[in-house]
Amino acid sequence: MAQRILVVDDEPHIRDVICFALERADMTSTTARNGIEAMMAFRRGNIDLVILDIGMPEMDGLEVCRHIRKTSTLPILFLSARDEEIDRVLGLEIGGDDYVTKPFSPRELVARVKAILKRTGKGGISTEQGDGQLTVGDIRLDRGGRTVRFGDAGIALTALEFSILEALLARPGMVFSRDQLMEAAYGVGTYVADRTVDSHIRNIRAKFTAAGCPSVIATVHAVGFKLGSTEGKI
Repeated sequence: MAQRILVVDDEPHIRDVICFALERADMTSTTARNGIEAMMAFRRGNIDLVILDIGMPEMDGLEVCRHIRKTSTLPILFLSARDEEIDRVLGLEIGGDDYVTKPFSPRELVARVKAILKRTGKGGISTEQGDGQLTVGDIRLDRGGRTVRFGDAGIALTALEFSILEALLARPGMVFSRDQLMEAAYGVGTYVADRTVDSHIRNIRAKFTAAGCPSVIATVHAVGFKLGSTEGKI
């Protein structure tokens, strides 16, 4: 079944360009002109990913993302006319999966969409072999179901957060550089700023802290990150 993409932008030309590129890549698309229409489309369901413009009137893309993240881990790729780091970091910290600035290459945009869908398990036939479970201490990660639990608590992670945690759990004794973690999350050959990596790490820590595991990722000074405590406090 073709992946279903919601394209949200207040500029008709941008919507048309994106939809044409998606359809050439054998995906189906639906559109929304503003944040209110985006939320209506989200509530109707049947969407695999949202391409979401930040700078829209009335309800901007950041506000739409906040509303979606209250109930869903649906993948979100932000678009912005500004290449400002504060926008990029804020978008990722509130739950965005990726960020593309205008003007953009439709081919690159489609490649990023495909990468996100692959990480979320919605990009076609799975190549996962054997046991899809990773269990370290009280943390259980299910690759097939794309779920994470700490004890009895479910942890809602975005696609990138899931991939980062998966890499750490798969090699609990290894110290990962930022480049290694982003290669695990984005794939080879994608440049991502250090602040972007740190934003995802902060999000994972905050979610586990809320579930009772405050030290799930340890910082190794001048090197990177490793898996920290995976057990709840007595």
